[in-house]
Amino acid sequence: MSQQPNKSELTVLKHFWTIGEQSAREVHDGVSAETGWSYSTTRTVINRMIDKTWLTRRDVHGITVFDAALSKVEVFSGLVKDLTRKVMDIEGDLPVSMFAGSPHLTSDELDELDALINSSSVDDGEKK
Repeated sequence: MSQQPNKSELTVLKHFWTIGEQSAREVHDGVSAETGWSYSTTRTVINRMIDKTWLTRRDVHGITVFDAALSKVEVFSGLVKDLTRKVMDIEGDLPVSMFAGSPHLTSDELDELDALINSSSVDDGEKK
């Protein structure tokens, strides 16, 4: 993924990672208290994310439902790498234990995150 989700897109992704597949109305009802968005704003964010292929879309019994097409671990690793490597200029292994208190990651996902952010593979055309 060459581009990282913005704050609005992360809010929607986190909702899907927690709840799973939902209609646009259900997503709106789930995020509106946090975001203050109107229904049309929620739809705009969802449509923009569909265009970026970050959400899937399908019809179930005549209702369109959406779900995250991005892995939360891949998104989190991209955000961590962008911040630490590109913004903070930190090289070397990063302590994934700092994310252990997150309600969004299981211990298996923390292991996966550690492997992704501390790998010495080529990322975005740069060697780590």
